Amino acid sequence: MRFDSPATTNPIDQLKVIGQPTSRIDGPLKTTGTAPYAYERHDVVPNQAYGYVVGAAIAKGRIAAIDLEKAQAAPGVLAIVTAENSVKLGKGGRNTAALLGGPAIEHYHQAVALVVAETFEQARAAAGLVQVDYARTDGAFDLAAVKNSAGTPKAGFGGPPDTSVGDFSGAFAAAPIQLDEIYTTPDQSHAMMEPHASIAAWDGDKLTVWTSNQMIAWAAGDLAKTLGIARDKVRVMSPFIGGGFGGKLFLRADVLLAALGARAAGRPVKVALTRPLLANNTTHRPATIQRIRIGTTREGKITAISHESWSGDLPDGGPEEAVNQTRLLYAGADRITSTRLAVLDLPEGNAMRAPGEASGMMALEIAIDEMAEKLGLDPVEFRILNDTQVDPEHPKRPFSQRHLVECLRTGVERFGWSKRQAQPGRQRDGRLLVGMGVAAAFRNNLLTKSAARVRLDGRGTVTVETDMTDIGTGSYTIIAQTAAEMMGLPIEQVTVHLGDSTFPVSCGSGGQWGGNNSTAGVYAACLKLREAVAQKLGFNSAEAAFIDGEVRSGNRSVSLGEAAGADGLVAEDGIEYGDLDKKYQQSTFGAHFVEIGVDAATGETRVRRMLAVCACGRILNPKTARSQLIGAMTMGVGAALTEELVVDKRAGFFVNHDLASYEVPVHADIPHQEVIFVDEADPISSPMKAKGVAELGICGVAAAVANGIYNATGVRVRDYPITLDKLIDRLPAMP
Repeated sequence: MRFDSPATTNPIDQLKVIGQPTSRIDGPLKTTGTAPYAYERHDVVPNQAYGYVVGAAIAKGRIAAIDLEKAQAAPGVLAIVTAENSVKLGKGGRNTAALLGGPAIEHYHQAVALVVAETFEQARAAAGLVQVDYARTDGAFDLAAVKNSAGTPKAGFGGPPDTSVGDFSGAFAAAPIQLDEIYTTPDQSHAMMEPHASIAAWDGDKLTVWTSNQMIAWAAGDLAKTLGIARDKVRVMSPFIGGGFGGKLFLRADVLLAALGARAAGRPVKVALTRPLLANNTTHRPATIQRIRIGTTREGKITAISHESWSGDLPDGGPEEAVNQTRLLYAGADRITSTRLAVLDLPEGNAMRAPGEASGMMALEIAIDEMAEKLGLDPVEFRILNDTQVDPEHPKRPFSQRHLVECLRTGVERFGWSKRQAQPGRQRDGRLLVGMGVAAAFRNNLLTKSAARVRLDGRGTVTVETDMTDIGTGSYTIIAQTAAEMMGLPIEQVTVHLGDSTFPVSCGSGGQWGGNNSTAGVYAACLKLREAVAQKLGFNSAEAAFIDGEVRSGNRSVSLGEAAGADGLVAEDGIEYGDLDKKYQQSTFGAHFVEIGVDAATGETRVRRMLAVCACGRILNPKTARSQLIGAMTMGVGAALTEELVVDKRAGFFVNHDLASYEVPVHADIPHQEVIFVDEADPISSPMKAKGVAELGICGVAAAVANGIYNATGVRVRDYPITLDKLIDRLPAMP
């Protein structure tokens, strides 16, 4: 199905099942511990052995010698895999560094060996006996130190690295009110609950992998390429994933090493990366240095805006595209954005929830608040004053829907913004300094093709098959709701199978594109199934109505089970997009409001209240959508206050590579979070009239917290995270 004109009235608009706050159909499995996660698949193949990964102890250099003799003689050891004794490996198209290092070492904790043994404990003990001698070479580990050597990256996911409209330099110089500041964000870890884990088994020349991966087709293709085997010889399955946040978008070492270990040992092998390896062996959100310049009229109209960002990655890696939102969020005739990439020998930087916008909004939305203060304007009103209904870089291109102002106005009323003290440090609650902060939320709506297969059986039950994944986002539920709505069934008569590379290729889970595109693919498949049912019954498919388990036309009605017959009916189709996204800018918007309390004596910061107001297309399931937003808001609090991968700039690794010292928010850190959805259905986006929601919730949260801290204390911090040591010496005196 090709979607190249705006959606009109269709079966989804009935909103009998879609749009309802349906509990997750996978919830009972999750809460009873019976959902089969990758490492726990004891039932899928017998005689599983255990693999333990040895990571490089240097950040850059070469393996001078590796001695396996003691490890091979250890109890229970079945095989040891290294680059030296393995087959010649390729590299997946989405991997920056080799997943099995040697002799060259590209980053700290790059896998250099896998020890396979009868038990996990035996594999771990033997791994400690692997002796590796390294020849270390100097590396670059400090972004600030190499910033001036950064180059211009290739055009990436977010478009060209640089954009320019008008005469920024002239407009900025002429602006009566100016801001020119530097902001920094640190390296951050995904810190998902389930580690990267895989089980691999060979049957002759065919490989089956049970793993934890967000993008099944990408994983299967890159695994086949790395191993040098045909794509049809690889099957990847990932029906349940315990969190990913972008860290499981790509093939990682656990998958490859499980496959190599299974081949070497001659039996199935399971591998889970230990928690320290998650930080250094996989991917992370890279640090940024951002410079923002804004010039306005005295009345507050932005006339010039510039956003420059620097980040680093391994050779052939990519940048953190932190300037993307600045191209679209606020008006201003004269503007430039610039992205620069330095070479760093740290572990690979890559996608983490809302890559680009999450980091960029951390800077931009502080700058907007700072500018509002210079102008003597309320920060909400300053944002509203500079709203735009067209793409500022391409003014003839309107937004398909843009309700940012409505989000801000709604938030002002619901949050009690009028009680905010404009002058910082004026409101107290005992020894707490209290303030309010606001930030806009922005994330683009991304479109990508997605397919599904639907089966109707003689019982009137529909089964959906697609390689879409559920990373905790509710994919099972909204896909079931879509099929139920399309076929006129209760959701209990729909079964959903996900995460298998033998199923039709979906969009996968990433980039906030999963919910809208995967359900649009199911919509297309169900539309074809409806046509097959109507054709079999001799009905006019345009007039046939699917209601209460029946298909009706004129004075005839037939149950879906009867229509399917003993052999059943099968339909497969997918959604492909035309050029509507070129004619219209498709984005999601929101407003984050927070109330902050800062202890006047210790500098300890507490978030007291949070509100998100979001406009992100039709909400397919308000219960699961709210869950996504409060999770994202929680991650935003972590980004603001605690999360930082601390770099050892001498040895080139992340020091705090475990959950004991990489501090994420816990229950005590997060108050009640309120979420409001603006009523919006976007016919430009897809037949579902929906958009993504999962990443919008993090975009802007950290800045809202930073702005709240400033309003509470009068202390402006431009370097995240905002830890108490950055506040305590600058706090107002205790009364």
